[in-house]
Amino acid sequence: MKTNVYVDGFNLYFGCLKHTPYKWLNIRALCELLYPKNQIEKIVYCTALVNPRPNNPQQRIRQETYIRALQTLPNLEVVYGTFMPSKVNMPLVNPTPGQKFAYVHKTEEKGSDVNLATHLLIDGFRSNYQVAIVISNDSDLTLPIHVVSQELKLPVGVLNPQPKPARALLKVASFFAQIRSGPLSACQFPVTMTDVSGTFSKPTEW
Repeated sequence: MKTNVYVDGFNLYFGCLKHTPYKWLNIRALCELLYPKNQIEKIVYCTALVNPRPNNPQQRIRQETYIRALQTLPNLEVVYGTFMPSKVNMPLVNPTPGQKFAYVHKTEEKGSDVNLATHLLIDGFRSNYQVAIVISNDSDLTLPIHVVSQELKLPVGVLNPQPKPARALLKVASFFAQIRSGPLSACQFPVTMTDVSGTFSKPTEW
């Protein structure tokens, strides 16, 4: 069945990639491995370009290199939200008599969930897929998944990158699977790749 995949990039990264050797993930290969009977038509990858912190200056370069690898995949679209860093005064979990607050760096990614939901709905109303797969554990996606599955009568599966699934998503998903380390290990890009701009490699820190 003609299948589109919608990816919340930050949810995927922080859910099952950050502290692993599997960051160089080929998302198309992962979906084809887990759903061999589905024809993967399009992948929509929703993310935001990070602003690197002083102690991690290569962060943005690594992210852009990974996006470059993703863009070698056929019919993959990258949709960008906004990465918003700020400095805020926040209360401490364990305050002391002399210090109840700390001035901290705070980063927020804005837009990925809305962008994902919008593309899921638009493509559904246009009958651009017969099945949709959402890679996220964000319960904010409950309503758009419900609309597609109940109003449009199109199945929407959830591929969960987080340790514990969101109950709200479990209730509305047409099918559900947990992303585990075995498939992640089996679905890595080659260390060295080539695109129209030339040759590039997996970040050495990964």
